[in-house]
This record gives sequence, C-alpha cells and structure tokens, in this order.
Amino acid sequence: MTGYGKTVLQLPTKKITIELKSLNSKNLDLNIRIPAYYREKELYIRKKLATALVRGKVDFSVFIENNGVELSSKINENVVKEYMHQLRKIVDSNEVELLKMAVKLPDSLKTEREELDEKEWAQINVAIENTIDEITTYRIDEGKVLLEDFVLRISIIEDLLEKVVEIDPKRIEQVKEKLRKSIAELETNIDQNRFEQELIYYIEKLDITEEKVRLKNHLDYFKKALKSDDSNGKKLGFITQEIGREINTIGSKSNFAPMQKLVVQMKDELEKIKEQNLNVL
Repeated sequence: MTGYGKTVLQLPTKKITIELKSLNSKNLDLNIRIPAYYREKELYIRKKLATALVRGKVDFSVFIENNGVELSSKINENVVKEYMHQLRKIVDSNEVELLKMAVKLPDSLKTEREELDEKEWAQINVAIENTIDEITTYRIDEGKVLLEDFVLRISIIEDLLEKVVEIDPKRIEQVKEKLRKSIAELETNIDQNRFEQELIYYIEKLDITEEKVRLKNHLDYFKKALKSDDSNGKKLGFITQEIGREINTIGSKSNFAPMQKLVVQMKDELEKIKEQNLNVL
C-alpha cells in the first residue's frame, strides 16, 4: 500500500505541485489539502482517489506558488485615504509617514477571492491523473517484490511441512516406546489388550493427519490467491490466520522435540508473511 507520486504543473502565473503519499491502513483513510478555491472539486478528487487506490492512509496535497504576476491582495485606496485624512487631524507629519501608518491599520488591504478557472482545472485534473499513475506504478513495483517474498516464505513452510510428514512415524513410535517404558517401570502386570486399546486412543489424540492436510490446502489456497487480479490483502490475512491455526495445533500435539523445532520455524516464516501482508491492498 505504500507509495509516492508527484507532479509539477507550470502555468503562466503560478506553479502547482501535486503530491500523493500512501501508507499502510486497514481501510481507506483520505487526507486532502487543497486551496480554498478548489474546494468545490474535493468530492470529485476523493472519489477519484478512492477508486484508484482502494486502501491505505493517503495524503493528497496541492501546493500553489504564484510568480508575482497576479496578486490576490490589493490596496483599498478609499480606506487608506480616509485613514490619512483622519490622521492629519491628530498627527503632525508628512504624507509619506501618514501613508506608512495608514496601511498598517485594519482593512487597508483587501483580498480578492480567486475563482476557479475551468481551463486551469482541466490541466490540474490531468496532473492529478498523472500523479495517481505514478503512485500506482510505485505500488505495483513494490507488489512484485512482495510477491517474490510471499512465494519464498510459503515454499519454506511447504518444505518444513514435508519434513514434519517424514518424521511423524518416528514420533509415533517414540510415543509408544515411552509409554511402554513407563509401564515397565511400574513393575506390575497389565492387561495387554487393554493396554493396546488405551495406546490406540492416546495415539489418536496426538494424530496430526487432518492438520497436515488442512495446512497443505491452506498453503495451496494462499498461492492461488496471490495470482488474483483483485485486491486481496484481507483475503490473504484470513488465510494466514488459518495457516497459523493448523501450525499451532501441530505444535501442541507433536510432543516430539524435532517436530516442535520445525513448528517454530514455520511460525517464524508465517510471522514474516503477516508482517509483509500489511503492505498488500
């Protein structure tokens, strides 16, 4: 979601700088700063930005630099003359000094409100579109980098899952052996059939077959979602939650140090994915 765009428009009487910045945000948060005489176009600008940028904390600014050819403030001659007339009655001074005092008094300068020029606005509108194109290109370039990172992280988790699958039979055998040794240390006679039934029940509680299948499906779904042309940052966020759920369940059921080590590595990669996913629309 992060991005930056800037366009400078040089007109005969002024320089207009349009700046657009975007940061991460769950929703679209627009902050627009424009001169007062463009306010009637604010709703139009908001709709244009919302359609193009979708999500993010967006700051849009239009800065005006007049070149001095046109002045919005002018001397109010009638007011200044009246001030000078009144000052002559109470101050013994020359015309220059009276003028200096008069122009400092209220309403000596009048500000003429600048009206929106539609021809000028047409040029500004094109500049806004150029700025949006620039920030969109910035976002696309960043997205390509994120895509490569996501593919790498998911691939690592898939490799770790394969290792989990490989060592799972060994884990089950170790669990069985631990139970047998514990029973043997009790030095008591047991019903072998009953022991086998209890062992099967216990092993079923530690079985992670469903978690392995679901995790594989979630990883495949994540990769499929990456190829979508639509804005899918929220969808990817939901999928990572499900991936995390399955990884946590495998960890809680593993009861086997080598598998728990693999689970920690998967969690580490998933946290990196979650962090980067904040940048996705």
